Amino acid sequence: MPKKSALASVAVSPKKLEKPSRAEAQAAVRTLLRWAGDDPDREGLKATPDRVVRSYEEFFSGYDQDPEEILARTFEEIAGYDDMVVLRGIRFESYCEHHMVPIIGIAHIGYLPNDRVVGISKLARVLEIFSKRLQIQEKMTAEIANTIDRVLKPQGVAVVIEGEHQCMTTRGVHRPGVNMVTSQMMGVFRDNEATRKEFLSIIGHRNAG
Repeated sequence: MPKKSALASVAVSPKKLEKPSRAEAQAAVRTLLRWAGDDPDREGLKATPDRVVRSYEEFFSGYDQDPEEILARTFEEIAGYDDMVVLRGIRFESYCEHHMVPIIGIAHIGYLPNDRVVGISKLARVLEIFSKRLQIQEKMTAEIANTIDRVLKPQGVAVVIEGEHQCMTTRGVHRPGVNMVTSQMMGVFRDNEATRKEFLSIIGHRNAG
């Protein structure tokens, strides 16, 4: 049986902090441009601080959204459906909290409903919310699984994430093409080997589990 993850109790929402003003954020970008060795006042860089700040609003939009609210609307008329629901191959983009460079990959999310289901787009939205925050992949995997389990109260939840980390491919050891795989299995996906293997087979991990 897989060991219980140490990240199972990880918090859903980060502590709310007072944000600096847009002008302060732009000034910080100008400082970084100078530190990198360039002139923030030259023609090609004059608008860069504003562009970077607007980009950050998109990159880290997950801090302003509540994943539990996204999952709150469920459907109970499921005509007796009692098998797993799986959304596979969901592309995501996140940012490493250690170096603030991209993590790009795909996620597979499954759950075995009790008496209610949620719209499949909501599963993708939960992934998007957590990925649009500074992350480590292990924590993001646990956050997604724990949130689905807490809100939907299904028989089980399974999350597998495959990510390529630019902190490893563009700096440091410079090893492109290497994917990190993390998984979080809860309920029947953890306790029942046949259920776990069926999920892994569906997402294409036939030899795993």
